[in-house]
Amino acid sequence: MAPILALENISKRFGAVIVADSVDLALNDGEALGIIGPNGAGKTTLFGIATGTVAPDAGRVVFSGEDITRLQPERRCRRGLARSFQIPQPFSGMTVFENVVVAAAFGANERENAVYHRCAELLERCGLADKANTRAGGLTLLDRKRLELARALATKPRVLLLDEVAGGLTEHECSALVALIKDVRASGISIIWIEHVVHALLAVIDRLLVLHGGKFIAAGDPHTVIRSQEVAEIYMGIDADA
Repeated sequence: MAPILALENISKRFGAVIVADSVDLALNDGEALGIIGPNGAGKTTLFGIATGTVAPDAGRVVFSGEDITRLQPERRCRRGLARSFQIPQPFSGMTVFENVVVAAAFGANERENAVYHRCAELLERCGLADKANTRAGGLTLLDRKRLELARALATKPRVLLLDEVAGGLTEHECSALVALIKDVRASGISIIWIEHVVHALLAVIDRLLVLHGGKFIAAGDPHTVIRSQEVAEIYMGIDADA
């Protein structure tokens, strides 16, 4: 079966810095895939290439069998490809409910009055129902991350790209977010998750990739990859014998 999302022979550089060097990535339908790597490895750039906010120097993006490399970001979103951002940036002057309505109406290309019920259900699912009328600018970090996820889900994604959603959270908050992501996955949405909080990642994913120097240098079973000598030396920054 063909992957639901594939990056094929992707290359990208910014000046002398190579962030992707003929990279291949394939996400299977229903899979949860994790990506780790040092800061500056190019992980978020790959998300930008997948969603259309960054143009690759070479290679192509294929979604559900269609070459979408030249498709605008909003058209990719409406086909079912959504993402969250590492730093949530809601419309701070709007309420939580209004933020989700905007995402549903524009991201899923639906009439505003047709999405109200679904948006209310999403807020309940994401633990934000009691904050529906709160201005987004006054939310805690955890609730901003919940809102970021709710906005992405409002677009009716088939594939959800998560960018370091666990960063900056307490252990309790992280556990709550992991439970929510597990629930999202159980609904049939395929996931790629970039994360530095490794224990949160391992609680969800089926497969793990390690990006370093513009290439994936390890891939496979998450626990096996994490214990590998190469990952310990390159990603963790310690000698394998330490």
